[in-house]
Amino acid sequence: MSSVRLLKRKGTLFFDFRVRGVRCREYTALADSEANRKRLKKVLDRIEADIATGTFDYRRFFPESNLASQFDVPGRATPAIDKATSEIFPFRVFVKEWYGQHEIEWKRSYRKTVQGALDQHLIPRFGEIDVGDITKEEILNFRSALGKLPGRKNKNGLSAQRINHVIRVLRRVLDDAADRFHFTSPYQRIKPLKLTKSDVEPFTLAEVQQILQTVRKDFRTYLLVRFATGMRSGEIDGLKWRYIDFERRLILVRETVVNGEPDTTKTYDSAREIEVSQAVCEALTAQRAATGLLSEYVFCNRDGKPLDHNSPVTKLRRTSGLGRSWLPAY
Repeated sequence: MSSVRLLKRKGTLFFDFRVRGVRCREYTALADSEANRKRLKKVLDRIEADIATGTFDYRRFFPESNLASQFDVPGRATPAIDKATSEIFPFRVFVKEWYGQHEIEWKRSYRKTVQGALDQHLIPRFGEIDVGDITKEEILNFRSALGKLPGRKNKNGLSAQRINHVIRVLRRVLDDAADRFHFTSPYQRIKPLKLTKSDVEPFTLAEVQQILQTVRKDFRTYLLVRFATGMRSGEIDGLKWRYIDFERRLILVRETVVNGEPDTTKTYDSAREIEVSQAVCEALTAQRAATGLLSEYVFCNRDGKPLDHNSPVTKLRRTSGLGRSWLPAY
């Protein structure tokens, strides 16, 4: 009788079945667990069904087996390997190959974001499940569980935006697996969580003027350029001298800094030219005298490295009132 058995000396599972009166054993590298036994039992059920109908093709299930040649039909061409049945693809195995195939498409910062979603959430939850066995119910339960994890700054639950990102990575993995192994993706009619729109509370002109009058002198140009151009934090942190055209009074936005590392701009359209006023041009001229020989970056620390907008030194926060409590800290 066919069965899934344990190879005790290794702690791994193997198939034990008979074909035309011949006892066959095919070994796997899967550890003994309820999930792995369930997965192998599904494959074994397919094997038994094919044996019963006389359509069993050994090479289709075990293309590398030494026993396969015993059951080849003379004159029949070796069939194409159906990976959906010939290999067991746990999510963790498939996703490693999937990541390697797609990482060339992504910016370095996005690669880190995807890897974070995989390592922190997806692989721990789905790693040992056959990629073709993940159900819609499991996806919805997983999404619900994400909402109960500790969020940033001691908030209850991850934000809807973060949850949507993690689930979006899962969707891409499952869609690609479905195309490759010819099954219907379980990610059907699952809508992303609705996001709440944040209220934008910009500084008033009077507040901007007070900041520039109060802030330490060596940060005044940094803040003046931010206020006057609307550049993203990573864009101004990554601004280099070669991207400032003093003659035409232009700032060429070409690079950004993400997590302390240089990268291209966020999107294709983010690469742009910004016209600057005479006041900003004069401020940048003065800044060049201060840091032009120290670093290729316009705004840098004492080591010539770009500023980090996440540090207390360069972050502005509004509080209940004006004053030094919401100015850069030193």
